[in-house]
Formats: sequence, C-alpha cells, structure tokens
Amino acid sequence: MCGFAGFVDTNKDKENILTNMLQTIVHRGPDSEGTYLDGDVALGFRRLSIIDLADGSQPLYNEDKSLVLLFNGEIYNYQILREELIKDGHVFKTKTDSEVLIHGYEKYGEKLLDKLRGMFAFVIWDVNKKKLFIARDFFGIKPMYYAKMNDTFLFGSEIKSFLEHPGFKKELNEDMLEYYLSFQFVPGSDTMFKNVYALPPAHYLTYENGKVEVTRYWEPEFNPDESKSYEQCVEDITKMMEESVSFHKIADVEVGSYLSSGVDSSYLACMSKVDKTFTVGFNNNGYNEISYAKELSAEIGIKNYSKVITPEEYWSAFGTIQYHMDTPLADPSIVPLYYLAKEASKQVKVVFSGEGADELFGGYNIYREPLEYTGFNKVPLFLRKGMAKIAECFPDVKGSSFLIRHSKSLEERYIGNANIFSEKEKKKVLKAPVKSNNMAITAPIFAKVKDKDPVNKMQFVDINLWLVNDILLKADKMGMANSLEIRVPYLDKEVMKVAATLPLSARVSGETTKKAFRQAALKVLPPKTATKKKLGFPTPIKVWLQEDKYYNIVKEKFNSDVAKQYFNTDYLNKILDKCKNNKGNYARRVWTVYTFLVWYDEYFVKR
Repeated sequence: MCGFAGFVDTNKDKENILTNMLQTIVHRGPDSEGTYLDGDVALGFRRLSIIDLADGSQPLYNEDKSLVLLFNGEIYNYQILREELIKDGHVFKTKTDSEVLIHGYEKYGEKLLDKLRGMFAFVIWDVNKKKLFIARDFFGIKPMYYAKMNDTFLFGSEIKSFLEHPGFKKELNEDMLEYYLSFQFVPGSDTMFKNVYALPPAHYLTYENGKVEVTRYWEPEFNPDESKSYEQCVEDITKMMEESVSFHKIADVEVGSYLSSGVDSSYLACMSKVDKTFTVGFNNNGYNEISYAKELSAEIGIKNYSKVITPEEYWSAFGTIQYHMDTPLADPSIVPLYYLAKEASKQVKVVFSGEGADELFGGYNIYREPLEYTGFNKVPLFLRKGMAKIAECFPDVKGSSFLIRHSKSLEERYIGNANIFSEKEKKKVLKAPVKSNNMAITAPIFAKVKDKDPVNKMQFVDINLWLVNDILLKADKMGMANSLEIRVPYLDKEVMKVAATLPLSARVSGETTKKAFRQAALKVLPPKTATKKKLGFPTPIKVWLQEDKYYNIVKEKFNSDVAKQYFNTDYLNKILDKCKNNKGNYARRVWTVYTFLVWYDEYFVKR
C-alpha cells in the first residue's frame, strides 16, 4: 500500500515540484521515496512496505527501462501471473506483486486488467511512445485522480498533491454542491475541485499527445439463479470466502482485523485467524460496540485492542480528517474510522475490513422495504401521493419520510443509503439556484438493471455510488492517514461472481438481510453475532448538538462569511436550533453542511 503523484508537461523545475507534491502524501508511504524524471514526465512514489520489504521500492522498470511503473495496492494472484510471465521469458528483479504489472502490460497491454485479482491504482509511462496508461481496480478500493490544466496533466493518489504544482488552478466545483447535499458525498467522477476528476472504478485512462481517453474494462453484473438451492448458496459463499481470505492474507508483515459487533467484520476475524483485532466506540449508551468485540475476541482466542473516543477528540480531529479526505464526506462514521486506523497502526501495517459485504450480499435494512411493505404498496399511487403531500407539511412527525418515499417509484426515490436534503429542501438551503435533480446521477445506473428485482437495483446503485464514494473512500483515506493498509476480502471479483447468482430469497426477506451470508457465517460465529441486526457505525452527533459547546461550534461556522456565500444562513440556524431543542431529525442535515464548511476552510482558507 502506497501513494504516488506525477505530471506530464515541459516544466523545467520538475524535481522541486515533484518533491513538494510527494511531501503532501508522506502518510501514504513513510518507508521510502522514489522518483523518475525526464523531459516529459515526473513520476513520484511513497512506499508502505508490505511485500518484498527489501527490494520493493518504486518506480519499477521492465528489462530495457522503456516502461516505468507506479503502483498502489495489492495483486493477490501475482504469484500465478509471475510464473506465467517467467515461462514467457520475462526477467524479474524483485519478488513483489508490483512487478507482474509491468511485465504483464508488456505482454497483454490493457488486457492485463482482465487477469488481475486485487485492489489497485497504477500508472505506466511508455518512454518511447510518451504515453501514460492509468488503471483503477474493479470496485474502486484504491483512489485515482487526474486533472488537465492547460498543457499540464496531473495524476495521483490524492488531490492535495496537485495543489503543489504551479500550473494547478484551485477552484470550487459549485455545480457539485447541490448533489453533495443529498448524497453526503460528491457522486460520480467529479470532485469538489473544478476540472479534477476521479477515475471511475474498473476504468483505464490513456494520455497521449495531450488527449485523455477513459475506457471501461469491467462491470459488476447481477444474474440471480432462482433455481439455485439455499444450501448451495451457503456452500458457495463459504468456499469462495475461504479462498478470498487466503489470498488477501498474503503479506510479509503481520495482518490484523477491524472488529465491530456485526457479522461482516466478525466473520473475517474468525476466518482469517489473525492474532489482533481493533475496535473503537463512545461512552454514550447505544454508541459503543467494544464489549461485543471483546466478548467475541475472547471466545475465539484473539487479542482485542480498543479505544473510547471522547467528544473532544471527535470534534478536534475533524478538520484534519476532512483535509485527508480531499473532497468533503459527511458520513459521521469517518471520525471513529480515523481513530480505529490510528489504534491499529500502533500494532500492525495491514488490517482486514468488512466493506462490500452489504452491497454484494444484500445487507442494508433498506433492502427489506420492497418485501416488508408489499401491502401498503398496493394502495393506489394517487392516494399515496396525496398522503405524501400532507406528510411534507409535517416533516417532524414520525412516519412522514416513509409516506414521502412510498409516493414515488424506486427509481425516483432511491439514491443510496444516504438521502440527506430533499430536492425541496435544497432550494431552501442553497443561495444558488438548483440546476438539476438527483436522477441525473442515478437514472443511467438504474437503466442498466431495469429488468432486475428491486433489491438488485438498490444493490447496483449502491455499488456504483455509495460503496465507491463513501464506504471505500473513507476506508482508504483514514487508513492511509495513519499509514495503514486496509484489505477488503468481500470485494473480490470472484466473490462477486458468487454474489451475483444469489436468488432474492437468499439475499433478503421482510424479516432479515444477507440471509445466505449469515448462514455461512454461522459455521464459525455464535448465533447472536451471525444474526445481529445491522447497526452501521453509530455516532452520537444528535446528542452532542444539544450541548452548548458543540452547538456553538457549528453555529459559528453557520454564520461565517463562507456560509453566507453559499447558503441561506437563516435556514441553517433554524434547523440547528431544532437540533439543539431536540425537535425533529435534522442532525444529519446540519452535519452535512458543517462538514462542507470545515472542508472548505481546510482547502480554501488555510491553504
């Protein structure tokens, strides 16, 4: 696990510029630094040593040094590929997984991507053709950004490195603010910086003669096999997860595991037989999973390390965390994740984490809704719409959001696990006119699964939006902020093949989620853990906003000059006061705006 930065232009001061860019991402690779410079390109690398500790430094080269590689991630089937390439006559200088990429690209070109099993973002510079080839893994586990500013092409693991290039023009991408307010992240390939893009998952990019071309090379597909028995589903999940965990455990350093009270991380901790697990929580009742984690760890004979996060720690770290994120992310769980990585990094360099299980196997509670309320959905649509209009007048009344949701089709209402500000509310809170609606983002995704069941449709939306732009982004950035590699065995393309075949009855019912997955987990977990209802990563934001100290911190931000530039501050103060007085459920909306203002302060005020 590492980080890289680079650029293509004719600037003569490449070395100093690259040094400054790399300095911003030292946290991604504290073990060593490497560079490649010529008249056209500057390539820089920071290394966190995991495999072949002595000889794995980058950049790496092919035999005649006509190709140069920068690589962030892990290739889990590299030993198989290495043997094939050696038989084909390629000469390896290291034992790293990285080197299979450069020799594999020599042999297969972009078709190499079809052969890989792992998480990756990598860059190959063709010295003779003066051509860049950049690729990102199947699910978007590893980040990859790029920008073209006049005659300069920038690329790297983190946007913050771009700010050190004299040709970079730092501008807020105001068009994305309205989407951010609903999704709690910036969806798609855009970022909150104008003209800076995230390379989408399962895409590669070429840059040659000043031209950028982006191509998709893989796409997740759901093809439920309704003839498949429940027992076969459970057996397939068990077998494939054992294989995936075995591949993901390959390392020349110790591997630990995150552990909450839920089934996903617990299943990994048990299967992987790691020696150390890590957990964080809060003192507030209902916001602490430490006791569950310690109980399970003791039961399976694993040492658990835990930390209770104080409110002071949570709030004081938030600016630093948003800086590390590059683009604003209003998921409150990002802060405990930061401290979880911090604790784990004191003991290990690599941890397992449970990202992806919910999206692949049907784990979110919202997935039950199409099956749970079938009777209500038979009510004529015009009546449901009438009830929704009444509910919109009483947003604080319990059940109003349910009525509003069920007055719309799935394609109209579902944008993912977070839907913070409604279209109507965005018009109240934003000073600039709202130009579009959320369906501009989601409609092309729904169109690809129009013939699938409602749960598959939601899963597919979440894989393409929520998983990439929230779950995986925060996992990588919070891990790397603490020089910790996060490995996610559920997000393996071979595991996806199994998940894709599960019939609806093996995924979700009106009573539970991840049915077949939980049954597989029961083989190694206690029943109370395998069947435990999903909680997410609970954070007491709502409780804290009722306290003067934290209410005033947010109020100061809400009345700042920056807030007045983008938001209707009267409305912000109104919903903040409702939080203070515990009237209505506005905490997430307050937090989403507050997060943006903190992020803006980090990138446009402090820097």
